[in-house]
Amino acid sequence: MPCIHCLVSGRVQGVFYRAAAQQQAMRLKLSGWVKNRNDGKVELIACGDVSALQEFETWCWQGPSHAIVSQVSCEKHECDADEFTNGFTVSV
Repeated sequence: MPCIHCLVSGRVQGVFYRAAAQQQAMRLKLSGWVKNRNDGKVELIACGDVSALQEFETWCWQGPSHAIVSQVSCEKHECDADEFTNGFTVSV
């Protein structure tokens, strides 16, 4: 299953980035997770249709209205089809 693993930098914590990413992922029918990192970045893995992943990666540069994204670094990541079957979760 095609997936992307991304790190998002900038003002992305405390601005509902994770919740907004979850909403976008669910809208695009992607599975995976998103979490805050101790270094101030947001990390995520999203899996699903290639065109939906491209749209999601583009959205990551925008984020929610109060975010100021300075960098998005994504790498392609192959996952087992059953690795992310619980939708798209927000981790603490």
